[in-house]
Amino acid sequence: MTQRAPAEEELRRLSVEMRYLEQTAEALQQRISMVNTAIADLTYANATLDGIEKEKENAEMLVPIGGSSYVKVKLADPNKVIVGLGAGVSVEKTLTDAKATLKERLDELEKTMTSAQQQFSQVAERINTGRGRLESLLSDARQAKH
Repeated sequence: MTQRAPAEEELRRLSVEMRYLEQTAEALQQRISMVNTAIADLTYANATLDGIEKEKENAEMLVPIGGSSYVKVKLADPNKVIVGLGAGVSVEKTLTDAKATLKERLDELEKTMTSAQQQFSQVAERINTGRGRLESLLSDARQAKH
């Protein structure tokens, strides 16, 4: 019985660690998904600004309003852009400054994405290692019973 106690304790410990790692992996996947959405949003905004840069004042444009619907507008001033700063605060910037702001945000999000993906890879590796050890312990326990 003394030989089984350490193995049973390791099984319990590994089981708890696996649950924790799986929860961590799930949280990282959610974070990666949110960052991907933000990156897509900023990339779309940047492409829109690139298109506006080529337009003249009073040019007619279609602006997406969601649900695959658009509204026709006239561009009052192609060099002025309202940029959200967060917490419901926005500021008017030149087109060039707005593009620079979006580029900075995109760079930060890409760093965040890289970090989250590295963390996820490390957690996934630990999960695989832990599962292998769990399977080995369970196999040993089954053989000891027979």
